[in-house]
Amino acid sequence: MNILIYRYGSICEPDIIEAFEELGFSVDSVTEEIYDKRITAEKQLALVHEALTKRDYHFVFTINFFPVISEVCNICHVPYLSLIVDSPVMELYSESIRNPYNRIFLFDMALYNEFAPCNPGCIFHLPLATNVKRWDDVISHTSVSERARFSSEISFVGSLYTEKCPYYHLGFPSDQSRADYLRGYLEGQMRAQEKVYGYFFLEETISDSIVSEIVSASPNFYRFPEKSRRNDKAALCQLYLGPRVTEMERYDLLTALGKRYPVTLYTESDASSLPVCTRGRVQTLTEMPLVFHESDINLNLTAKSIRSGIPLRVWDVLGCHGFLICNYQAEIPEYLTPGEDIILYSSEEELLELTAYYRKHPAKRR
Repeated sequence: MNILIYRYGSICEPDIIEAFEELGFSVDSVTEEIYDKRITAEKQLALVHEALTKRDYHFVFTINFFPVISEVCNICHVPYLSLIVDSPVMELYSESIRNPYNRIFLFDMALYNEFAPCNPGCIFHLPLATNVKRWDDVISHTSVSERARFSSEISFVGSLYTEKCPYYHLGFPSDQSRADYLRGYLEGQMRAQEKVYGYFFLEETISDSIVSEIVSASPNFYRFPEKSRRNDKAALCQLYLGPRVTEMERYDLLTALGKRYPVTLYTESDASSLPVCTRGRVQTLTEMPLVFHESDINLNLTAKSIRSGIPLRVWDVLGCHGFLICNYQAEIPEYLTPGEDIILYSSEEELLELTAYYRKHPAKRR
């Protein structure tokens, strides 16, 4: 059977292609967007339509959801499979998710509960995965001295969100007292959300009137494309407030840990104010698995926009045979056994206690 994969450069694409080929599929790829990030929807449509006219395909596949590809497949009566690996994916608010030829797979149950009613029988929940064979190959073919370069007691790989937090681009009313009130109100809501694990409540606690005020004062606020179900509250909470909560949480936790223990941070973010050893970015496919394998303790601090699901980072660390301490996520106990496969924390205090304990007990880590 033949598969057409539309690629845009996701780090998940090579592993997906490898898996499909191992299952016996013949895979063709459309790759123009990898090299041209300003490609238009019209161009996407033309590329996929042209490919569909040249060969019969069992289905078209993408990482994340492309409304225009859904429309092409619906017209051509070709199934369109979409694997959602990020959150949020605002394209899911497109009316195109209702097309009957869609098969959309969501890694986050909270996303599934929100969007599955839009197209019953065509939207599914599917956890993410990792390519253990790839990681084993990288680790086994790396010299002991090279692996030692990535050895550390405690490590975290990821952004601090300081350089990519859209919250700072929000507008507020011209009335200074009202603007100060709204900033303070949002700060309080975000600080509360920072302390809560396993439940994203911001969309429930922020009123429609406050959302309208902020949207009205923000000329560059996210605009939903045509034929979308506009949801400004979801956009505010998921695109703007969620990243800011993640930024605050990562800064606070890495500060608390760094003051007590040797922490190595691999990031491109500005970490000059943190009490950690910063080593810059690592290459995802060749260096990141060495960090996970050679660290005594790996940390995962899940982005708050991932509301209940298990992030890819969890699977990657475990797939590299790494020891992992991770924040509580509602879906983790459904697939992994806390205390055996993974260690979970639900507060800053618990994270510090667990880190202290497992630093002193290497046999328990193993």
